[in-house]
Amino acid sequence: MNFDTSLLHNTTKPFIIAEMSGNHNQSLERALEIVEAAAKSGAHAIKIQTYTADTLTLNVETKDFMIQDNESLWKGKSLYELYNEAYTPWEWHKPIFDRAKELGLIAFSTPFDETAVDFLEELDVPLYKIASFENNHLPLIKKVASTGKPMIISTGMATLAELDELVRTAKEAGCKDLVLLKCTSTYPATPENSNILTIPHMKQLFEDVQVGLSDHTLGIGVAVASVALGATVIEKHFTLSRADGGVDAAFSLEPTEMKALVEETERAWLALGKVTYGPTEKEKASLKFRRSKYVSKDIKKDEKFCKENIKIIRPGYGLEPKYWDEVIGKRAVRDFKAGTPLKLSDLF
Repeated sequence: MNFDTSLLHNTTKPFIIAEMSGNHNQSLERALEIVEAAAKSGAHAIKIQTYTADTLTLNVETKDFMIQDNESLWKGKSLYELYNEAYTPWEWHKPIFDRAKELGLIAFSTPFDETAVDFLEELDVPLYKIASFENNHLPLIKKVASTGKPMIISTGMATLAELDELVRTAKEAGCKDLVLLKCTSTYPATPENSNILTIPHMKQLFEDVQVGLSDHTLGIGVAVASVALGATVIEKHFTLSRADGGVDAAFSLEPTEMKALVEETERAWLALGKVTYGPTEKEKASLKFRRSKYVSKDIKKDEKFCKENIKIIRPGYGLEPKYWDEVIGKRAVRDFKAGTPLKLSDLF
């Protein structure tokens, strides 16, 4: 499957990924509806996750394997229970990918172990995503990089040293097109904990990679702001309706919100433009609405210009306002009618 890698670069509008994750709620029919809703919203890609509970953890309920954080959406569940509820059955992958292709969506996945990569290679996925919780899994990164396909890696929790190591590992193993996503690995995340000023810093540190955002905050504000800071790829979890529930529903966008994300991030990208001063070509027609000096009352030859007979008003066809002091007190060289724009030549 060919993939236009320019889509991941800032030469095009932001690349928007709708992350299905476990929002299919163990229904293939719902999964396909999510694909259709993502396409309708204008997202560029749909992403799923490829794992089983057994490839991620052990089916035990000792303290280490239980989610005990009081603020977690999944408190009280074992890791195995959570992953068994959230995983996407592997036999669903092909129908999901086929439906996406029919609708013009790029479909790909996050593999969580080497067997998942082998399986996804059989389906000829066009690119891969590495999750934040796997960004220290260097053997997995090497495996994915060896495919030679573009890689997107979320950087949640990674130290600068770890980022340097994973970038070098990916490149040395064969990855030629790499995107790093600034990510805060809390679910949901808060705007004040997003620290998106890291995005331009990451771009400086890793000049030959693209930088984007994997966003777990509610709404689209953080994602739109990230585009102004240079983000070229945006990933947001996506569901048909948060009210339907599901492991990730609470921090997922609904279709109308995803549509707004696509539209507003493109507007933000278009607004970046270039460093420029002075009137643009489009603004030149508006110069006439600036202020300038006009005769406000009939003036006879040799009469002095004063604040009673000239004013700084719109439109802008007269002398610029900055010449006010030079004009006041000078004598008129001819008669002037009210409404006449004052010119520099009228002063001598």
